[in-house]
Amino acid sequence: MKNITKENFEKEVLESSVPVLVDFYADWCGPCKMLAPILEQVDAQVGDSVKIVKINTDAAQSLAMQYGVSTIPTLILFKNGEEINRRSGFMNKNDVLGFIEQ
Repeated sequence: MKNITKENFEKEVLESSVPVLVDFYADWCGPCKMLAPILEQVDAQVGDSVKIVKINTDAAQSLAMQYGVSTIPTLILFKNGEEINRRSGFMNKNDVLGFIEQ
């Protein structure tokens, strides 16, 4: 999974040819740490059909504010540069897969 910054957000997320699941997280966040290995498993399972990336909200506060992220972890699914789904809080693997498939 790739870490995204303000500098590469547009190219990696908004201009992506496949849907992108963005994990807004922070290093100090317990539920974020619990979600990280689950996202790794989901990333391996979905392959190239969905890109999964991470944004550290402490390092990219402007992106978190731009997308109204006030709770972490928050997952936002983008397709064709548009937000199509959002969910906050910890999720298990089946919940994440279901969230992507909706």
